[in-house]
Amino acid sequence: MSIMETISLDIKQIQQLLPHRYPFVMVDRVEELVPGKSAFGFKNVSINEPHFQGHFPDLPIMPGVLQLEAAAQLSCMVMLSMEEYKDGYLGVFTGLDSVKFRRMVVPGDKLEIKVSLNKFRFPFGKFDFRAEVGGELAVEGVLSFAMQKTEALRA
Repeated sequence: MSIMETISLDIKQIQQLLPHRYPFVMVDRVEELVPGKSAFGFKNVSINEPHFQGHFPDLPIMPGVLQLEAAAQLSCMVMLSMEEYKDGYLGVFTGLDSVKFRRMVVPGDKLEIKVSLNKFRFPFGKFDFRAEVGGELAVEGVLSFAMQKTEALRA
């Protein structure tokens, strides 16, 4: 696969790339992914998600940390779709910068997430991210990550 090839992923393909499973898969579909560069995907927010039982029962709001996790998972897919990281690697969160929450995300919303790699020097990197609902900014910031060999994490 060439570095400039754009691909899309359905939920089955997402689960082939990521180790996350229910209830922690935070991306439902990837519309556009350029390996090692950027991605655009979304999370359909549903009242059936377990966190809404306690956050908050009378005013269900998607926790900000889960919005950040959605951006992190999409970013991870950008890296794991590259030939050199597709087998035996995992992207792990190492930090957040300049995060701003601008809008509540509630059941029924479609959280549209864009991520773009702005810096990478193995094993560390940074992604700029932005998530919107209906064209309205919900959250934005910079997330840092490290590519780790999965065998080293199990030791």
